[in-house]
Amino acid sequence: MTMKPKRLRRTQLAVPGVSEKMLTKAAAIGADHVFCDLEDAVAPSAKAGARDTIADALNGLDWGKTVRCVRVNDVGTQWCHEDIITLVEKAGANIDTILLPKPLNAADVQFADKLLTQLEMKLGLEKTIGLEVLIEEVEAMQNVNEIARSCARLECMIFGMGDYAASQGLVMKNIGDTQGYPGDIFHYPRYHMTIAARAAGLDAVDGPFVDFNNDAAYREECQRALSLGMVGKWAIHPSQITPAIEIFSPTQDDVDFAREVISVYRKAEAEGIGSVGHKGVMVDAASARLFQNTVDRADLIGM
Repeated sequence: MTMKPKRLRRTQLAVPGVSEKMLTKAAAIGADHVFCDLEDAVAPSAKAGARDTIADALNGLDWGKTVRCVRVNDVGTQWCHEDIITLVEKAGANIDTILLPKPLNAADVQFADKLLTQLEMKLGLEKTIGLEVLIEEVEAMQNVNEIARSCARLECMIFGMGDYAASQGLVMKNIGDTQGYPGDIFHYPRYHMTIAARAAGLDAVDGPFVDFNNDAAYREECQRALSLGMVGKWAIHPSQITPAIEIFSPTQDDVDFAREVISVYRKAEAEGIGSVGHKGVMVDAASARLFQNTVDRADLIGM
C-alpha cells in the first residue's frame, strides 16, 4: 500500500473561485483544508476568469498550514483539462491537491492523474500534487473500490450527498438532511465509501450540510461521519468550521487514556502477557490497535 501524505481534513471549506474577497478570508480563517471551487459555485461564463482569480489567490495569499485545494470541473465537461492545465501552470507550486468531482470509474481519475504527471514533469515541480475525488453518482458508488485504487496520487474520497441524492432519485428538502426516513438514509453509501477508502489507505470525508444555521443538526451529521471512520466533513459556511474541528478532534483526556492503554499493553507484551486489565478495560493487541487510531489523530493535530 502506497503511503499517503498526512493532511488534516477535519473541515474542508468550500470557497467560490470567482470571489477575491471570499478567497482572502478563507486563507486566514484557520480551516484545515480549503477548496477553491471552479465547479458548482462558478457559472460557465465565469470559469475562465475564475482560474486566474484562484491562481492569484494561491500565489499571493498566506495560507499558513491550510491544505490548498482546487475543485475543477468533471472529466465529462469541456472545462476539466483546461482547469487543471491553467491552474498547475500558473500556481502548481502552491497547490496541494486537486479535487475531481463526479468520477464514474477508475479511468476518469486516471485521466487527471496522467495529466498532472505530464504537467509536473514539464514544469519540474518538486512535489506531487495530490488528488481527491467526490463520490456523488450511483455509478461511482458501484465502482467505488476500483476508484479507490485507481492511482497512487489519490489521497481522499468525499461523499457528495447532494448530487448522489439526485442521481439515486431521492426526495429531500435540503442537501444533507436525512429527516423523513427511519434512520440515516445515507448510512449505506457513507459506510460503503469509507470502507473502500480505508482499504486503499485513503481519507474518507463527508460532504455538505446546507442548512448552516442548524448547528445541532450539523454536529449530529459530523458525529455520524466520525462514527463510521471518516476524518472530517465539508463546511459550506465559516460557521461550520469550529463544530467540525471540535467533533473530529479527540479530547485531551481521550488522547491521554489512549496513550496510557498502549503503554500498558506494550509493557505486558514485553513480559509475555497477551492481555491485561487496566481501569476496568481489558487491554490486548486489538484494543491497543483501536486506541492507536486516537493517538494517530492526536499526533496529526499536534496534541
